[in-house]
Amino acid sequence: MQNASTVHITFDGQPMEVPAGISVATAVLGHAHAGHTCKHPVDGSARAPYCLMGVCFECLMEIDGEPDVQSCLVTVREGMVVRRQLPGEAE
Repeated sequence: MQNASTVHITFDGQPMEVPAGISVATAVLGHAHAGHTCKHPVDGSARAPYCLMGVCFECLMEIDGEPDVQSCLVTVREGMVVRRQLPGEAE
C-alpha cells in the first residue's frame, strides 16, 4: 500500500518511491542509483541539476515522453516515467 506522502515514478526503467511534492530533479538527485540526469551535447560528459530554479538547464530530461523538460520545474506525479536525455535524442 502506498504511503500518502510518497509517489512512485520510473527512472530509466527503475522504479523509485519518492516524497510527494518535490521536483523530478530533486527526486533523481536523492537516489544513489540515479546519478546524472543528462549528458552534455558536445563532449558527452555527465550532467546533473545545478541551480534547481530553471536557470542553468542542466536538468533537462525526458518526462512522460516529452524531451527537453526542465526537471527542476516539474513536480513528481504518481506513475510518471522519466528518462535521462542523451545527446542527439531530442533532435
